[in-house]
Amino acid sequence: MDVKITFLGAAKNVTGSRYLVEAAGRRLLVDCGMYQERDLLARNWDPFPVPPGTIDAVLLTHAHLDHCGFLPKLAMDGFQGPIHCTGATAEIAVIVLLDSGRLQEEDAAKKARRHLKEGRKGKFPEKPLYTEEDASKCSKLFNPAEYGSEIALGNGLSAVFRDAGHILGSSMIELRARNGSATKKIIFSGDIGRPGRPILNDPTVFDEADFVLVESTYGDRLHRDEGDIADVIAAALNSVRKAGGNMLIPSFAVERAHELMYHFNTLLMAGRIPLVPVFIDSPMAVRVTDVFKRHERLYDKEMTGLVESGRSPFSFQGLKMIASVEESKALNGRKGTSVIIAGSGMCTGGRIKHHLIHNISRPDCMIAFPGFQASGTLGRLILDGARSVRIHGRDYPVKAKVTRIQGFSGHADRDELFAWLSHVKNPKRVFVIHGEPEAAEAFARHIRQQRAGLDVKVPSYGESAVLA
Repeated sequence: MDVKITFLGAAKNVTGSRYLVEAAGRRLLVDCGMYQERDLLARNWDPFPVPPGTIDAVLLTHAHLDHCGFLPKLAMDGFQGPIHCTGATAEIAVIVLLDSGRLQEEDAAKKARRHLKEGRKGKFPEKPLYTEEDASKCSKLFNPAEYGSEIALGNGLSAVFRDAGHILGSSMIELRARNGSATKKIIFSGDIGRPGRPILNDPTVFDEADFVLVESTYGDRLHRDEGDIADVIAAALNSVRKAGGNMLIPSFAVERAHELMYHFNTLLMAGRIPLVPVFIDSPMAVRVTDVFKRHERLYDKEMTGLVESGRSPFSFQGLKMIASVEESKALNGRKGTSVIIAGSGMCTGGRIKHHLIHNISRPDCMIAFPGFQASGTLGRLILDGARSVRIHGRDYPVKAKVTRIQGFSGHADRDELFAWLSHVKNPKRVFVIHGEPEAAEAFARHIRQQRAGLDVKVPSYGESAVLA
């Protein structure tokens, strides 16, 4: 059975993950992500290359917006098939999509007011791509599956989800195409996590496959080893406690906040940090934490041991989940040292901006960044040493200490990606996807150098390949 794949996103770029699979009269879509690069945003508004109503099913690797964020729009335009994914992915995706719809409504309203005041029209429609209500309707299409169970897709096609170790519930997809006694196996890597990370199991490896689509987000670099995460956090908190100030940590709500909780819990158990209040000031992070608690069977051995011994990182002494706006505001009137973990991760919005207003000009406070800060974001300005920053229309001098906590990347680096791929013995062809052009091409060259004779391709947007 021939299988045709058309690369509709995350092809020489890192968002908008969408792969159209056509075989045996069926149409499947692997991932349905939103484009987030400024230069590619127009693709979110373009007509879908095939009528969404003709797509039989979506296979979803995980719940990040660049992989699931276009689902409500696809449903609005006619798709009504099942969205297959793990149960944890379904639950987190609903939270993420509802939030995305709400933010789009708010952003569209602000944009319309600004453009009216300025007497001009914007590049994109002054309306949301979809609303919170659209996301709610789409949520009814999710069809949860267990890792390892085979999902029948019709006409000899089936899929199996395997643990990707990237975020809770994240998957690699093993697509099987049967024709008589012959079976063609195609692996979609999704986003590959890093071995040895807390909470999650290591990424699944495969001994055999006919074709492999492998991500390359960090295909041109190695993650730097700049000390143990726990050591950095302990030193930072002990320093700020001695000074009497607060420790602010801008964090993404999905996974990053939960890894931070894990490290604060283990440090507290080891007596390496004092007992200070740790506030999770993010409604989304609070909701996602509830998902973590419902899916304890997905934890790795160490995390399972902590939970079974009553030392869960999601309920340690001093941890407080903040949901309401009133509770969030009250944090800035507290005396003594507190750790405040709040979104957004790059300080582009959310509650962290309000906490920065109250703490960024205090020399006794600290801002600790646990992740990459994109160029032009408020987080990047602070990390790069800006002496003053503008927040909500006012300028604030930066007097707080600023530090960076390395090692939180959820993506495998070049050597980790290659080690994962090396388990597959003799694939007919490898497609390098989900990476900027330089990263994808560099990883493809590395594969060719290490595995001479292997057919390696870096597909472009809109390109198709027939897997015979």
